[in-house]
Amino acid sequence: MERVSGLLSRTLNRVLWLSGLFERRAARQPRIMEEKALEVYDLIRTIRDPEKPNTLEELEVVSESCVEVQEINEEDYLVIIRFTPTVPHCSLATLIGLCLRVKLQRCLPFKHKLEIYISEGTHSTEEDINKQINDKERVAAAMENPNLREIVEQCVLEPD
Repeated sequence: MERVSGLLSRTLNRVLWLSGLFERRAARQPRIMEEKALEVYDLIRTIRDPEKPNTLEELEVVSESCVEVQEINEEDYLVIIRFTPTVPHCSLATLIGLCLRVKLQRCLPFKHKLEIYISEGTHSTEEDINKQINDKERVAAAMENPNLREIVEQCVLEPD
């Protein structure tokens, strides 16, 4: 009887310990996602606008609130960016989305799936642009164009 009681006690202690571990991990999750979102924002805020000498942050095309990070599993994350073009008919919105994608694909230090969207209601052709900037084949084709690639490189170049 004493042996069963000891076994039961150890099992119960183990269950309580494990449940506490899971609770602590769950409590850390929102903070970890916020930290990753800030890490993403720090990368994209310095991207230069293709037309102006300003950064996307200065033009309020991106902000901290436009970045969301969700955990897919322990090693993979979903990064969602919602950017706001300066005007509803911005002809460079697709190029801005391409710059965001290129910079994050190159610089993010964790495994991720990337989704980039124009903020709802902020562009006249947002649906078409959203499809373009989230289509791997279209992005690859765009980056094969030397003129377009040069513009993207200038926009994503880190400031001195």
